[in-house]
Amino acid sequence: MRILSGIQPSGRPHLGNYFGALRQYISLQAGNQPFYFIASYHALTTVQEPGLLHQYTQGVALDFLALGLDPEQSALFAQQDVPEVTELAWILSCVTPMGMLERATSYKDKVAQGISPNHGLFAYPVLQAADILIYLSDVVPVGQDQKQHLEMTRDIASKFNQQFGEVFVVPEPYILDNSAVVPGIDGRKMSKSYGNEIGIFDEGKNLKKKVMSIVTDSTPVEEPKDPSESTPYLLLRLLATEDETAEWADRYKAGGMGYGDVKKRLLELVDDYFAPARERRRELENDPGYVQDVLRDGGRRARAVAQQVMEKVREATGLPTLR
Repeated sequence: MRILSGIQPSGRPHLGNYFGALRQYISLQAGNQPFYFIASYHALTTVQEPGLLHQYTQGVALDFLALGLDPEQSALFAQQDVPEVTELAWILSCVTPMGMLERATSYKDKVAQGISPNHGLFAYPVLQAADILIYLSDVVPVGQDQKQHLEMTRDIASKFNQQFGEVFVVPEPYILDNSAVVPGIDGRKMSKSYGNEIGIFDEGKNLKKKVMSIVTDSTPVEEPKDPSESTPYLLLRLLATEDETAEWADRYKAGGMGYGDVKKRLLELVDDYFAPARERRRELENDPGYVQDVLRDGGRRARAVAQQVMEKVREATGLPTLR
């Protein structure tokens, strides 16, 4: 099965990124044909400092590789290394109804968060559709907040196929684990937009400060507490064994436990769980040539597929390449 997914280069990944998506991207490598791209074109809607965008793009490559992406199994590449995707985005925009884009909730949400509206942000779903369709992707891993965008991609593919013939695969969603909606240190969904994240590669005093500052209620130590309403517990259960998670749930319900106790254990679990990835990332930072080779090879593999698909698209739409 060909799998396609991308991640925006907007800073260092956090626990929400990992448990909500990255962990599952890594697990989907075996027995499939994954194409994972760094969505640098998409990032331009909000990140418009060239040096910072380049830094973030390289950082995502380091993160993926440190967390276990195998370049022998997966094609990892930067979006700009397959320029055909922007050509396809224009062609798809010509069959995409305006009303569809106007109904996109993610655009409204981002504008509501204070992000300056621009055409790139508005037309984001069309470029996303091009990203997916140009590789004839069978399956796209998505969280609940991305389901609408995939439905739009399916609609755009169907409209194109109806107009010009069966060129594109209409992709199926692979719904990522809903139980991994990860709360941030303030209790809201963990997000860089909220500044409430715990980074995968945080360590030392910085990691300790974030974990120990997790917001809790004022229930006295001696009183029973509801673990399902406690951010430290909800984070701990992502990392602890089932037996340890059950023990902590019992301690919450029995009373006599302070939130500081669970935060200290959470700190240990986060530190231990990501220690190998942190070490691997440091090694990769000292070998930039290897990282560039991985991206270059992934780009070649992805572009070879994209060029073949674009030949079919051009023929279908009356825009054949003259040789």
